Amino acid sequence: MLRRALPARPEARRILLGTLLSAIGRGLTLPFLFIYLTDVRGLTDTRAGLVIGWFGAVTLALSPVGGTLIDRFGARRVVLPCLAISAVGTGSLALVDSTATAFAVATLIAVGGSALWSGQTTILASLTGEAERQRVFGLQFALLNLGIGVGGLISGALVDVARPVTFQAIYLLDALSYLTPGLILLTLPHVGHRPAATVTAGATRSAGGYLTVLRDRPFRRLVIFGLVLTTCGYAQIEVGFTAYSVRVAEVTPRVVAWALACNTVMIVLSQLVMIRRMEGRSRTGALAAVGAVFATAWLVLGAAGLIGPGNALVAALGVVACAAIFGFGETMLSPVMPALTNALATDELRGRYNAMSSMIFGVSGVIGPITAGPLIGAADGRIWVVVVVGGCLTASALALSLRRLLTPGQDGRLTPAPAPVPAPEPASH
Repeated sequence: MLRRALPARPEARRILLGTLLSAIGRGLTLPFLFIYLTDVRGLTDTRAGLVIGWFGAVTLALSPVGGTLIDRFGARRVVLPCLAISAVGTGSLALVDSTATAFAVATLIAVGGSALWSGQTTILASLTGEAERQRVFGLQFALLNLGIGVGGLISGALVDVARPVTFQAIYLLDALSYLTPGLILLTLPHVGHRPAATVTAGATRSAGGYLTVLRDRPFRRLVIFGLVLTTCGYAQIEVGFTAYSVRVAEVTPRVVAWALACNTVMIVLSQLVMIRRMEGRSRTGALAAVGAVFATAWLVLGAAGLIGPGNALVAALGVVACAAIFGFGETMLSPVMPALTNALATDELRGRYNAMSSMIFGVSGVIGPITAGPLIGAADGRIWVVVVVGGCLTASALALSLRRLLTPGQDGRLTPAPAPVPAPEPASH
């Protein structure tokens, strides 16, 4: 099954290997930034939160610039410097000793990361054909989660708040992991350049820039779908899911950690199966199903909040089940969203299309945490459950409305192959 999901071109396989290795480094540090800044470096909770929020804001602000640079100069010339900047910035976290240096390092990391996802997606899209992109993007997501899970297990066994050197070590290892995809890309000198057709014939269309992208009605509908879904889905995991689980369902933080681990396991184990089952099926139908699955996950969590207090086992099972169901939905979203984005994109504007797609997560990442706290604080979290469930179902309706704007090919539906022409009968003598 894994062999079938691998891209045909060896260059794309090596890019995916870089994704896995860099994800291991990301997993080493992903859960610990807030703890490192507060418990190890002595920043207050408020200042640490501002540093993390500043990182997100800078990344979001620079993402459109990254898309423009990718289209103008080619993804290679953008991704390689961004990987180097990210490596320097992540390694510099080991030296943070004040609020000022934390803000400076966060800014550096944000500059490096602002164009990485859109650039790497553009490179992978250029190395794969339309027929295999959905499979490859799904595999990329599975490898990303596998790497983060492995890295988290390693760092969880190593870090110790009483020994700052353990945190410094994982940030230096994370910095080295950013260099891995860069070194792989350097061994592929013909990969990631601006398409020749774009240089010779795409000047007129690329001149429109983001205005041209926004005039693309199907893509505009896809962006609206993505904003609604991620605001009521992904963006709720970090704050809404955790806060509701601990404060309303009254489970311990350890149960939340188990739930997130179960989410990762679900993704890694089921992604390849879902890739195979979705081939030839409607992409808009899959996106609508994602909204329904996310809504189901939040309903299960809501039930844990109603039944769980006073019954620790029921509450824990509900929280873990929510995370697992949510992970199943992610296995449908991860291959379809980038595949549909790149099916709508043109070569000369592919960087901008992918940048706008990645900005969806940045915008929802700001809206989701801000709204989750007040909603969970009202009516014992019931209002929050109603809002996120309703939002996910609204996203499903938006996905279904997108189908009529797409061709069968863009929607991923297989068209019947033409009947073979019978061979002429041999002439009789």
